[in-house]
Amino acid sequence: LKNEFTGVMTGKGLTWGGSVIRPEATGYGAVYFAEEMLKTRKEDLKGKTALVSGSGNVSQYTVEKLITLGAKPVTMSDSSGYIFDEEGITREKLAFVMDVKNVRRGRMSEYADKFKGAVFTPVNPKLDYNPLWNHKAECAFPSATQNEINGKDAANLLKNGCYVVCEGANMPTNIDGINRFLDAKILFGPGKAANAGGVATSGLEMAQNSMRVRWTREEVDARLFNIMKTIHEVCARTAEKYGTPGNYVNGANIAGFVKVADAMLDQGLV
Repeated sequence: LKNEFTGVMTGKGLTWGGSVIRPEATGYGAVYFAEEMLKTRKEDLKGKTALVSGSGNVSQYTVEKLITLGAKPVTMSDSSGYIFDEEGITREKLAFVMDVKNVRRGRMSEYADKFKGAVFTPVNPKLDYNPLWNHKAECAFPSATQNEINGKDAANLLKNGCYVVCEGANMPTNIDGINRFLDAKILFGPGKAANAGGVATSGLEMAQNSMRVRWTREEVDARLFNIMKTIHEVCARTAEKYGTPGNYVNGANIAGFVKVADAMLDQGLV
């Protein structure tokens, strides 16, 4: 009636209140979370091979940050299939993917046509597993869609030496896959924690709007890193407190529940 909207919209364009790093945030955040998990074993991403699914924002910026931190991403995918580049996806190759997907709306098969040595494998609906997850690698970043890693995929990852799985997509691993990862006691970052970077940066966008300021890329990226570091610390600390050290699924679930429960108690709702 008043022609007034009092809600909040994030992900806005930069010319009307948006924030830098917002498109990159989920992918960057997932990589930051993986790096924090590795630090618990006195390791980092440098020199490690990574399998990445998808070719949208999350995948593209996961690959970009992996390259920055010295890892070697070797796969990307879309609904038609996936590419495997044993030499690694470089910044030049990633720029080509971004042009194909963001500008020309093409298919990942063009990558194999462009870069010698890369192999494109089309989707085979008869398979009960995804061959993308059946390559040797230390790290996996499912960044495409839900339920893209099943029990057989998880078994293939473990068989091929993968011990870091960090979910960039929403619920990309089904319950069978999750249980296999937990039983193997690898570093498994569930999406509700590992892919929180996007939502977190929406919060940073709201903060900038409220203060009528615009932070630089470096400022937003630094704040995103600190947020992901804190999320990791809370998950790890909570998992240990409740008797399941190293189980980030329990840590994320319990920490989230306790935060909501405490707020309800503080406000007299319980």
